[in-house]
Amino acid sequence: MKLEDALFNWLQIKLVATARQDDQAALDTLAFFEQILTEDHGLTDFAITKTDDTMIHIKYEKDGRAKLQFYPRELGEQLLSDIESNPKYN
Repeated sequence: MKLEDALFNWLQIKLVATARQDDQAALDTLAFFEQILTEDHGLTDFAITKTDDTMIHIKYEKDGRAKLQFYPRELGEQLLSDIESNPKYN
């Protein structure tokens, strides 16, 4: 899995896990993607640092260098929106 894809998947499930703190599946999936980012891609730190009207900003550290990655807010929040709009999961 490419780093950009792993970060995007982490972002989506991070938003779900934050909004649904009692959702064990979301927490387990978040841990899975955190493991991919640290073990497979060598990231030592990663976090959502800013959300504005159009973008979500992720800051991460790799090989001792801080980097930024941006994702469209609408895409980043899509999984949470899909889960919240489905009565099966609420």
